[in-house]
Amino acid sequence: METPDPARPEPDERYLVPALIRGLGLLKAFEPGRAEMTLAELAAAIGVTRSAAYRLAYTLEHLGFLRHDPRNRRYALGPEVLRLGYGYLASRDLVEVAGPALEALRDRTGWSAHLGILEGTEVVYVARVPTRRSVASNVQLGSRLPAHATAMGRILLAALPEAELARRYTGNALQGFTPRTSLTLPMLQAQLAIDRTNGFVASASGFEEGVAVAAAPVRDVSGAVVAAINVSAVALHVSEQELHGSLRQEVLRAAAELSRALGHDPAANQYTAGDNPPPSPASPACQGSDPP
Repeated sequence: METPDPARPEPDERYLVPALIRGLGLLKAFEPGRAEMTLAELAAAIGVTRSAAYRLAYTLEHLGFLRHDPRNRRYALGPEVLRLGYGYLASRDLVEVAGPALEALRDRTGWSAHLGILEGTEVVYVARVPTRRSVASNVQLGSRLPAHATAMGRILLAALPEAELARRYTGNALQGFTPRTSLTLPMLQAQLAIDRTNGFVASASGFEEGVAVAAAPVRDVSGAVVAAINVSAVALHVSEQELHGSLRQEVLRAAAELSRALGHDPAANQYTAGDNPPPSPASPACQGSDPP
């Protein structure tokens, strides 16, 4: 049985089609490690009788969403599932999809929200929803900031393989912005290992004095980190408890919403980052840095 999603509103039962729900549930039963299943396994997975499962499987096989091997009497996903997946991905532009999540994050926190991607050793700001308060972020679309010194940058760098991280930074001097900025590749690698485990970065007056920031990763359908999302606030108006509490939780929620919109399924892609309990405010990962 699928776990209810707290981010989705409760449906009106009058308009739900039970047979469609069961059919889609049958397709979703094919998780990693369960590429093939017997009819009995399918019936058990969605909680129906064998005869009901057979009718669903027969229909889905006829439409190309399932394949049936009569030799071992097992079912597997068919090519139409892939066609749907490609159609979905082709229709989802990252910046366009991020709009509602960023606006919701701004509205829930009252502070500016941003989306960034990694290019080389820089974070490029590709989406921005400014706060409605009189004091707003001065980062503009297209701004480029050093990844090693910013919270979103560290989120993105933490997703890189070690060899790729070394390739980008070997021979390149790391500029210091605050006493907490990593100045050497080994220092950066150690910091990113912590960030990777925590699954988020939060900081107050890190990259820029007077600015408090929390950031989290955005994943696509494959589970890969494709962007980072953050919320930035005036540090004087945000306590440490709020930064590492409600603001962090809201950023993680927004990142999960956006990742889900891009097709990411946490149950199908298990990662250490983000799955562990958050660190305390004294944790090194909470001493990150980011712009407004």
